[in-house]
Amino acid sequence: MKVLVDLCVVPLGVGVSVSSYIAACEKVLTEAGLKTALHAYGTNIEGEWDAVFAAIKRCHEVVHQMGAPRITTTIKMGTRTDREQTMEDKVSSVQAKLG
Repeated sequence: MKVLVDLCVVPLGVGVSVSSYIAACEKVLTEAGLKTALHAYGTNIEGEWDAVFAAIKRCHEVVHQMGAPRITTTIKMGTRTDREQTMEDKVSSVQAKLG
């Protein structure tokens, strides 16, 4: 099953800047072959359910290995059975309505 996910991984106990941890997670997602779109407060991910959630688990493993004692993660996700939909489809639909 295809899934679209909005992922926000926040390492705790590592100081104010977390960009190196986020970069490591982005590498995990790329190495997993997933389609992603980084944004200011997270990453959109598109792919097969098992591959996406295996990569999210791997992000946690990598960020913990980097020294983060705690991680809080927010996931918003959606699936469809009536048709396939991409991240671009969703954005294009709204942009078309804006004119």
